[in-house]
Amino acid sequence: MQRRSFVFAGLGLPTLAFAHHGWSSFDQERPIWLEGRVTRVRWQNPHAELELEPPRDLRVPPDLPTRSLPSQSAPVDGKSLLARATVPTRSRPRWTVELAPLTRMRAWNVKEIQVGDTIGVLGFTFKQEQGDPLLRAEYLFVDGRAYGLRSSPA
Repeated sequence: MQRRSFVFAGLGLPTLAFAHHGWSSFDQERPIWLEGRVTRVRWQNPHAELELEPPRDLRVPPDLPTRSLPSQSAPVDGKSLLARATVPTRSRPRWTVELAPLTRMRAWNVKEIQVGDTIGVLGFTFKQEQGDPLLRAEYLFVDGRAYGLRSSPA
């Protein structure tokens, strides 16, 4: 009986591994800025995810390079990322945004984001376009606060 349980549990692993995207799949040389209204939220593991509807005239906020960023345990040059941020070249009405695992979201004390909230995100797209537009969040901006999502708070 234990052998069958192990075999069935193992069959699900490829699906989970395929659904999770490592940082190496993303173009970390090109930080992308998105902001807008949240239209869908999936607040569960392996990571929180949401759908964001940016405005048609999306622009990088002029104050973005000077925004204060929190320290996190991973070495991330956040100020450089903010200074190099651009808006997406692909014009899409909605973007999927991959946030951090829920344990990390709790460590940062991020409140659960709701449909209708307005947020900002700095992150990365895939190195090569792969279907629906996906942004992996490096920094999340909610209600005037910034959260580093690559690692836990320092």
